[in-house]
This record gives sequence, C-alpha cells and structure tokens, in this order.
Amino acid sequence: MESVTNHKINIISQNKTWLFVPATRIDRVAKAFASGADAVIVDLEDAVASEDKADARKALQQYHDSADYQPIWLRINKAGGGEFFKDIVLCQKMPNLAGVLLAKAEQASDIESVHQLTNFSVIALIENAIGLYQLDSMAKAVGLAAFSYGFLDLCNDLRVQVGTPAADITANQIRYQLVLTSKVHELAAPIDTVYPDFNDEIGLSARVSLWSQMGMSGMLCIHPKQVAVVQQALKPTDKALSFAQRVVEEYERSGQAVFEIDGQMVDAPVIERCRQLLGYLLTK
Repeated sequence: MESVTNHKINIISQNKTWLFVPATRIDRVAKAFASGADAVIVDLEDAVASEDKADARKALQQYHDSADYQPIWLRINKAGGGEFFKDIVLCQKMPNLAGVLLAKAEQASDIESVHQLTNFSVIALIENAIGLYQLDSMAKAVGLAAFSYGFLDLCNDLRVQVGTPAADITANQIRYQLVLTSKVHELAAPIDTVYPDFNDEIGLSARVSLWSQMGMSGMLCIHPKQVAVVQQALKPTDKALSFAQRVVEEYERSGQAVFEIDGQMVDAPVIERCRQLLGYLLTK
C-alpha cells in the first residue's frame, strides 16, 4: 500500500500549474480554479499589506466555511514574526486546506513547527541566501513535501542583476540544487518560480521547456492566462509519444534488454524514460 507521504508527494508532482491569488481578492479564487489551474495558492504574505492582513484572514475564514469552498493552498508569512503566528491560528481554524507554503524558509525547525501546529504538508519557499545555504538541512524536515523558490528575492539578496546572463546561470544553479536535494531526500520534484511577464507567451513557453527538461514538477503562476500556456508547453509531441509507445510495446513483447527502434539503440534508461512519458499522460 502506498504510504501517506508518497501519496502527498504524488499529488504535488501531478500539480503542474500553481496559480497565486491575493488574500485580499477572495472573489478571484473561483476564477482561478476556472482557469484550469491544478492548484490555487492564496497569498497572505507579500501580496497583502500589513494593514490589510487582519481583514484578509477574516475573508479567508468566511470562504473556507462557505458552500463555495474548494481546497486551496495558503502562503503564510515568514516563521518567527507576529503575522506568522496569526497565520498559524488561522490554519488551525481551516482544516480543509490543501496545504501550506512557508515564505522565506530558512531552517528545518520552522517547517516542522508549521507541520506540527497545523498537520498540513508544507512547501518551503527559498527566497534568500540563508535558505539556499540550509537547503540540505531543511530537506530532512518532517512535514516537508516540496521546495519552490522566489528568484527575484534571491537575486536581491545575492546581488545578482536580474535579466542578465549571470542571472540565468544563477537560476539554473538554483534549479539544479533543488532538483538534486529533492531527489536525494525523496521529496516531490521542486516547483519553478514565477515568470513575471504574463503577456510574454513565447518566453513563458521557453521557460517551461527549460525547467521541465531539468526535472522540476511544476510552476508558480501569477496570472490565469499563464495556466494554458504552461499546460500546452508541457504536452509531449506526437513524435515523442509514438516513439515511447513503440519502445514500451517492443520491450513488453520481446523482453529484450537492448533493441533498436527507428535506428536508435534502446536500453534500460531509454525504456524508463518512455515509461515516465506515457505515465505522465495518465495523470492528465
């Protein structure tokens, strides 16, 4: 029987599009789900001014208790501050949340505190140098399901200039660290950061191809129009699907460990990749 932990990891890995909604605009949650997003995140952190957080929590509670409620993920404030503890109290009053995103995660004990106090799975957002440095330690935290990251915040902290070749190198290094650490510690594959220009469909599609090829599981979205672009970019080509299907069929028919398809040598790693590709379609 599949363990509860593995079940949670599989659910997260199947969520390819994670759409943010400000906690001050609960009226947009229904539209977010209608966009086809796999998961909706209501943001109580950066998207909400300090003076508006109390009212936002009330609105969230009312939505959670309403007949219109659909399970949302909640992005809460950084551990240790007054807003964090208020967010934890709110989470305890909303037992039907899908899970929690912890902003500016820096240490394993913070992740475990969130999990212990709420009983929810936690996605840790890496947004500063300390969090990135403590990645391996945090990966061992009880209750952690996956990592994501805030690239603009990381750039500011690391003094990396956004929009430069140096920023691209840094981003890929971060992605690699997240993918490797997540795999070693049996977490869900990490979720890529936001793509700020929601009108740039070509750039967004290219970004999706990049992170998916690197082994990440999904992407944070900031606008409903990004959801369809991400989903389309993730669809395998007919050529790739046809090849994968023939590889798996030939392996199951012949039982051979090595064989040839279309002039290409096929062995165990190729067979596994083809199975992953066909398995992905079963989750859609």
